[in-house]
Amino acid sequence: MRGMRAKEARGRPERSTDHFFETLAHYRELVLQRIRELVPDNRYRRTLYGPMLEYPLREGKGFRPALCLSMCQACGGNVTEALDTAAALEMFHNAFLIHDDIEDGSESRRGLPTLHQTYGVAIATNVGDGLNMLAMRTLLGNVELLGLERALTVIREVERMARESTEGQSIELDWVRRNPPDIRVRDYLLMSWKKTCWYTCIAPLRTGALIAGLHPGRLERFTAFGFKTGAAFQIQDDVLNLTAEESLYGKEIGGDIAEGKRTLMVVHLIGAAEGRDRARVLDIFGKPRAAKTPEEIGFVLDAMHRYGSIDFARQVARRLAFGARRVFENRLAWLAPSPHRRFIEEMIDYMIERRL
Repeated sequence: MRGMRAKEARGRPERSTDHFFETLAHYRELVLQRIRELVPDNRYRRTLYGPMLEYPLREGKGFRPALCLSMCQACGGNVTEALDTAAALEMFHNAFLIHDDIEDGSESRRGLPTLHQTYGVAIATNVGDGLNMLAMRTLLGNVELLGLERALTVIREVERMARESTEGQSIELDWVRRNPPDIRVRDYLLMSWKKTCWYTCIAPLRTGALIAGLHPGRLERFTAFGFKTGAAFQIQDDVLNLTAEESLYGKEIGGDIAEGKRTLMVVHLIGAAEGRDRARVLDIFGKPRAAKTPEEIGFVLDAMHRYGSIDFARQVARRLAFGARRVFENRLAWLAPSPHRRFIEEMIDYMIERRL
């Protein structure tokens, strides 16, 4: 492990976190302004279009649309042509979050009550459906901006993103329902590849490149990079769910345990725990959220520390980030030096070093 860390350190360029976060904030403001313009302001504002803006306008990073915009410019395109696609990706993301919160029974999102806690499940579900509808309409508007061929190619990419994400979500929901005792690390990474990586990294990178005019046959070079980066992001997010301050993290600490999610730490814990510890962990994860006590959640968290599950997850995230850097340096070396290329490279470190 020491040798790998030394290699990672030697392979890293000097970072400028100011540049990364300033660029991220700039892209976020561009996209939020465009979403405000795209969301109708009419008689349905109280029960549909007003709530539709709540998640996007809460404190967040806007990471997915930023990747789309930066990759488009890194490939020689311009931000104007990519802005509507980036806004649509952010709308799809927030629709996923609304539905995901309902499916998981989550109580908070970005430091405030989830949408279904505020408006009820029926209205929240409809708002998520409406965001998906508006995102698709926005993508169809690309026909006038990009031409029919490029617009349809982008829509195909987004359709695959949505399919991969819902298939990945189905895997995770099935694990919660069945409480299987034999999930392996590679099973977790497959679920993460489909549920998280496609819509967090792979699709934003690929759509940005397509809008810039990159031939569809060259898109696969983004897939391995997006997988390694996206999986590192998801693992770090799962770690923060156990270790961050709730006021900074924006979601309930330990919520993944309460929801019965099979994070990488849980997969490792069930594989490493022995005897009564393992039996009790499985028993706790077999209970619905409402039946789990704070003591049981505390027991699982304590067991993760005792069996080294959190450290294991951090090590996997570091290896994935190291692999992402190697892919970037080898398969994306053709990207010309630019602030946009630099932003994408700095993003690798951000994935595993972020604290909220």
